[in-house]
Amino acid sequence: MTSPWIAALFALFVWWFSTGMIMLAVRRADRRGAHGTTLFAGVPMLVLGVWAVAVSLADTSVLGVYLGFLGALAIWGWVELAFLAGIVTGPMREDCPPGLAGHARFFRAFATVAYHELFLTLGLLGLVLASQGMPNRMAVSTYLVLFLARIFAKLNLYFGVPRINTEFVPAPLTHLKSYFRRGPVTLAFPIAITLLTAMLAVCAERLWSAEAAATSVGFALLTALAALALLEHWLMVVPLPDAKLWRWMLPAPNTLPNKDGRHGL
Repeated sequence: MTSPWIAALFALFVWWFSTGMIMLAVRRADRRGAHGTTLFAGVPMLVLGVWAVAVSLADTSVLGVYLGFLGALAIWGWVELAFLAGIVTGPMREDCPPGLAGHARFFRAFATVAYHELFLTLGLLGLVLASQGMPNRMAVSTYLVLFLARIFAKLNLYFGVPRINTEFVPAPLTHLKSYFRRGPVTLAFPIAITLLTAMLAVCAERLWSAEAAATSVGFALLTALAALALLEHWLMVVPLPDAKLWRWMLPAPNTLPNKDGRHGL
């Protein structure tokens, strides 16, 4: 596991597998109407993530790097599960009124995810504070890459991109679709691409110049994660069937009406 190539492949696999598992959990929660139970069942993942981060902070070995990476992903994954399960979203849970534009639309859209953004920001702040003065900052670096990528993605979905995959939007969040805008790219897209490319370049340069095995592994993990973030944004423009990466592993969507009369995904 000391090879940077193995580390990069490991990051790709963990990203794909963990994303699929979260989608699977949420899809099953949609079918059973048990979103709260699903989130509670994921608490051990959060606990293990916090433990892994805590152990990694003083460990500068290759193992410490992997622990920091996995711990940050586990914390991030639980917060994402809380969002996708509809437990931690925002005060606004209604569709966007037709014709709404400008600042009114922006603040209404933000209100749909405000609590989620707060949770993500608190997670980042907690990792920054915990990492102060510690030799291993892999956890906070991993979380920061995910944090920046998610902000850029949400802004582009709001301002407009040609391709928006709504296939996996869970039942509690169907109102979010009305805030997405499918259309030509705006200035938000080249800004996001430029900043993500710069982040990828920095990680790749540090990987190239790394001498210690732990440093090499750490930047290989971050380079792979940054590359995935950049790819995620290009898939908003390039017509590739990225949904097939997970569709085969998920149960069929629920087509029966929910208790509120809406249909599931």
